[in-house]
Amino acid sequence: MRNERDMYDVHKIREEFPILSREIYGRPLVYLDNAATTQKPLCVLDAMREEYLNVNANVHRGVHYLSQQATDLHEAAREKVRAYINARAVEEIVFTRGTTEAINLVAQTFCESQMKAGDEVIVTDMEHHSNIVPWQLQAEKRGIVVKHLPITDDGSLVCANDIATFLTDRTKLLSLTHVSNVLGTVNPIKDIIRLAHEHGIPVLIDAAQSAPHIKIDVQDLDCDFLAFSGHKMYGPTGIGVLYGKESWLEKLPPYQGGGEMIDKVSWKKTTFERPPLKFEAGTPDYVATHGLATAIDYLQAIGLDNIRAHEEMLTHYCIEQMRTIPDIRFFGEAKQKDAVVSFLVGDIHHLDMGTLLDRLGIAVRTGHHCAHPLMDRLGVTGTVRASFALYNTKEEVDTLVDGIRRVSQMF
Repeated sequence: MRNERDMYDVHKIREEFPILSREIYGRPLVYLDNAATTQKPLCVLDAMREEYLNVNANVHRGVHYLSQQATDLHEAAREKVRAYINARAVEEIVFTRGTTEAINLVAQTFCESQMKAGDEVIVTDMEHHSNIVPWQLQAEKRGIVVKHLPITDDGSLVCANDIATFLTDRTKLLSLTHVSNVLGTVNPIKDIIRLAHEHGIPVLIDAAQSAPHIKIDVQDLDCDFLAFSGHKMYGPTGIGVLYGKESWLEKLPPYQGGGEMIDKVSWKKTTFERPPLKFEAGTPDYVATHGLATAIDYLQAIGLDNIRAHEEMLTHYCIEQMRTIPDIRFFGEAKQKDAVVSFLVGDIHHLDMGTLLDRLGIAVRTGHHCAHPLMDRLGVTGTVRASFALYNTKEEVDTLVDGIRRVSQMF
């Protein structure tokens, strides 16, 4: 009978991440801040270095060999992303700087072309600031209304099966997270999308926290837009993706102006390229797109199902071990939960807990996690968050739990 080590050799995987072997304050690093950013495997770093050393040239506009080669790598990355989320066509894949820019792109262009004062965008109480503030900016500029769906005490959406009660004839878009970066709640987005579409309302999905962990099929989900970041899925920083149905991308106006996104410029009139180039003004980070494609290859070689099983094991084990700590409180106990554990212990301030854990070599996130409205709903100023990745181990969970006990005893 095969054991877990045979099926998923996490120790072999860790060899691809040299940073995990370093020490912090004389102690082995335990990196549990993966919801903020993941570490990068050697294959991603090597691929980007190789391109800078041997292929570096601006893409699309050059006829010389290096430009053609760099363009081929850049567009191959677009195809890699298309296949990863099963988009219908590469024309539906827009490269951005990350999830934040992708959501801002939709907020600005959708509100400009599809909404007027009094029209509504609906988000949820568990959103990251990146899916709140862009809509608030548009509310100030255009007079649109931003509504938010409530959550239950365990971190589930109140209206997941009855979203129609929150919709009106002024609702023009529903924008929500797939997985909460604080609660770990996995929202039933396929059902929510279906219910929204029954009322003719398009849906934008923030997949920043799900793309590294869960297989995404945008055609099966039938979402209208979906955004995610490379740096949370073992790729480089500064690169992200906006998926949009081609029919929607054709309707939306350009987001920025400049080179790359134009068809022809004259003093009388400028015409624009078709999507996705219409939304990609300026020189893209073509080396980062190659790094993202390499990260996708890396994830698929291990297998997303294998990764998710490993991370679910760690999450369940962590919660089970933490429950033995006196006065611990968990935030986010929905039935469907991803690789995030947010907690507080007694009256210990989250910053104190995080600072003292850091002295033990344990990297966790503390604070409001860019989710102030959610903190208000939970009645706290912040939490401590441990988040897991494909390279974390049960031994690291044990170190975390021992560290929490040690800090708790100090108070």
